[in-house]
Amino acid sequence: MANLFTTAAATLALTFGLGLGAVNADTTATPAPAAAAAIEIQDFGIGAADAKVVIDEFASFTCPHCAHFHETVYPLLKAEFIDTGKVRLVYHEVYFDRYGLWAGMMARCGGEMRYIGITDTLYSTQKDWAASDKPTEVVENLKKIGRAAGMDDATLDACMKDNDMAKALVDHYETSFKAAGIEGTPTFLINGEKHTNMAYPDLKALIEAELAK
Repeated sequence: MANLFTTAAATLALTFGLGLGAVNADTTATPAPAAAAAIEIQDFGIGAADAKVVIDEFASFTCPHCAHFHETVYPLLKAEFIDTGKVRLVYHEVYFDRYGLWAGMMARCGGEMRYIGITDTLYSTQKDWAASDKPTEVVENLKKIGRAAGMDDATLDACMKDNDMAKALVDHYETSFKAAGIEGTPTFLINGEKHTNMAYPDLKALIEAELAK
């Protein structure tokens, strides 16, 4: 499980190059209006809205343990419980670094309909798109994923240069983490009860216990 930054440290890390304007000349952010309206952040999810069990997943797109969960446990969870209407999984993004933040901004660019599929791709190809130590290469890798999901460069550029959205996402992440008392990723709230990363048999047992209530 990856350790979290403190709120202050995370803010400093993310503020350094928060928007893509800090990356290169082609990604200059447009200054925000003096009185920009507050942005309301929605946490996207998959599964029946009235599912008896709700799992809130706190994870980072750059966290290897999170990628492992999505590669090994998530497919089983989806087939047995999500697709059958028993579980709803709600995603809560965690930002350890600007790469993870940019990934979240790109994933959200296509709305909830594209978000789940893009999230799957981000985790399954994490070692590819996030491997470079050159921010410009990571940006292009993320845009390739966005293009494959049906978005054009103009749409992607607008989303990934949106500093107001970036700041709103960081604020939302910090607030939700503090409220939930999260200490690492991935962490799961199963009907409100906190659990750390686990193998599928353990997760299944917890879900079945909730369904039996």
